Amino acid sequence: MCPECLEQIHPVEGQVCSICGERVLSAYAENDGDGLRRCPLCRRIDRPFSRAVAYGSYDGGLRELIHLLKYNGVRPAGNVLGRMLAETIAALEPAFEQPRVAVIPVPLYKTRRRQRGFNQAELITRAALKLLPPERFQLMGDLLLRTRDTHSQIGLTSHQRRENMRGAFAVARARAEEVIGREVLLVDDVYTTGTTLSECARVVRRAGAGQVWVATVARTLKNPSFNIARSETLAGDLASA
Repeated sequence: MCPECLEQIHPVEGQVCSICGERVLSAYAENDGDGLRRCPLCRRIDRPFSRAVAYGSYDGGLRELIHLLKYNGVRPAGNVLGRMLAETIAALEPAFEQPRVAVIPVPLYKTRRRQRGFNQAELITRAALKLLPPERFQLMGDLLLRTRDTHSQIGLTSHQRRENMRGAFAVARARAEEVIGREVLLVDDVYTTGTTLSECARVVRRAGAGQVWVATVARTLKNPSFNIARSETLAGDLASA
């Protein structure tokens, strides 16, 4: 990806849901009296996480950059994506209540990880944590396991997506005690519908985790017309990666 294309990647700003990060239209722009702005879906259901945040919209150059890492194995792209993720986590950090947060990348199934050679979520997370205070975050890359492979979520209804992910994750027995009472930050490359991250959040909460947060590099937005602010450092990051 050339520097000119990279400079077109912008962080999301404007009216978004305080819970899931979805674009909020003007009818839902006001908060619900508790200081939170909720999209229609988050007004109807209780999410298993406290808040999900993303750096940018999953389209254009950001989508291409993620694909370069994920499907073409261009690992330097992980450093640039890691900086985006670090900015996102830093913005979320004031909401954390505990002095040290457990950071858990969403795992791949073992055969898929073997084929790809790496877990993109973990690679991006490691790059991000290098830019954040080490005393605030503890990486737990092997605490959450993917117990079975799952079908592609493309084209599935919301019910089918939930069924596809049901039972696909588990906390490693040998490390189960480490998550009890802990504040957890789940990390992935993309938040699409939230089905995968919601299932991961349910699993760690059942294992005894306290508050669960979600941070991703990108998010699929239903309404593409959102306000943006330019990022001025990413082209230099790619050049030096």
